[in-house]
Amino acid sequence: MKKIFFLLIGVILFSACLDTNDNTPNLTLQFLPIDEFEVPDSFTPNQLDTIKIKYTLPNGCYSFERLFYQTIDSITDRSVRDIAAIAVVELDRPCTEALVQEDFEFAIRIAEEDEDYTLRFFKGVDDNGENIFEEVVVPVN
Repeated sequence: MKKIFFLLIGVILFSACLDTNDNTPNLTLQFLPIDEFEVPDSFTPNQLDTIKIKYTLPNGCYSFERLFYQTIDSITDRSVRDIAAIAVVELDRPCTEALVQEDFEFAIRIAEEDEDYTLRFFKGVDDNGENIFEEVVVPVN
């Protein structure tokens, strides 16, 4: 009987120490379409050039996390870049319904190359789940 009593007390003490309240926020990352963009007429090698973008946060649960700026294939074609805004989305809280358009600008430095740069701005996803991009070719002086 004593063994059962101590076993029962041990189980109660152990379960009291377990944290059953998971207070970790439920977050996810999401690509946001670029609403508008502004690029220079041309890039100048070894100088900073500025690109400006506008994107929309769909509701109050979205907040800008970072810019996605990446070459498609850094080995064969370094002159093609994909650009998108990445947002953090809080999934388990009430959100305001207000749309908020925000601006972001960033500087890039182009190495000495004769090749023009193709910038692909993320515009969303089509019905087949394929990414949609708007492409702009910027010459390098």
